[in-house]
Amino acid sequence: MNNTRNFKLFTSQDVEPWIASNAKRILNIVEKTYLQFSQEIARNPDSYFLRFPDSSINRIIALPAHIDDSQPIAGIKWISSFPANVNNGLNRASSAIILNDRVTGYPIACLEGSQISSSRTAASATVGVKYLHKGLEIKCLGVIGTGLISLETVQFLINVGYRIDEIKVHDRDKSRAEDFREKVESIVSKVSVKIASLEDTIKESDLILFATSAVEPYVDDMALFRHNPTVLHMSLRDLATNIIKNSYNFSDDIDHSIKAGSSLHLTEMETGNRNFMVSGAEGLIKETIEIKYNKPRIFSPFGMGVLDLAVAREIYKDITPSFSTDHFNP
Repeated sequence: MNNTRNFKLFTSQDVEPWIASNAKRILNIVEKTYLQFSQEIARNPDSYFLRFPDSSINRIIALPAHIDDSQPIAGIKWISSFPANVNNGLNRASSAIILNDRVTGYPIACLEGSQISSSRTAASATVGVKYLHKGLEIKCLGVIGTGLISLETVQFLINVGYRIDEIKVHDRDKSRAEDFREKVESIVSKVSVKIASLEDTIKESDLILFATSAVEPYVDDMALFRHNPTVLHMSLRDLATNIIKNSYNFSDDIDHSIKAGSSLHLTEMETGNRNFMVSGAEGLIKETIEIKYNKPRIFSPFGMGVLDLAVAREIYKDITPSFSTDHFNP
């Protein structure tokens, strides 16, 4: 093996066209990686949070991982979340992904990671829709929080074949909500997109997406969910414990999702158990559990770095033809 190979850098211009043309492939990669994780072929240690004494909301997270299948790889995602960025015309999150040769440990590439992160997050959300929501029709999609993740998820659902009849949008910042509405209308020109209150967005939507920067629960009215919607709780901290306890709860991996003050973590601390959880992603994908529709179904994926690693590996493979010979045959 040539240990002096060039370290490669992939910018957003390299990553963007691959992401845009591979939605269904990304969904398949995410599902496969979830199953590999359940089989311990893919490993995803705890995330590490770098926080700052002058701010409780800003953070940078390190997510190491490795995959030991026929094309082994290791790496780490380094992703920041600075919500005030949006006030200056910047995205809340930014990210870089480092890939390491699995045999030597040498770093072999750095990829711009924000687009990989947002696309695989959208794919994770779509896993929840695929197995918890009936059919490919979404009568009304409620979007709470109008950042990049929400926009990416709407686009991703459309790219993999979902039909959305109506979209309701809520954000505490009305100008951001209006900007989001205009962006969504440019994606789905024939869909009605309306700005609505938090309450109306929840109670009038059969699929609800939470993608906010909330640090503690603020939604506590169970009556808003009496129509038993599918809920994609991507931001993890929006829902009060009474909502969690009166719903069917799913995550990508239960151990990873019940930590760091998430709504699931708060529920565990309140109840002293995890009986409120139904299944992780493995049970959904293998369809070994019965899905019931007499309560809300909440999917709360914590965000596993091994998914970013799996997608980044595919980008690296496609753009670097020598990858298989350089790295899989030491």
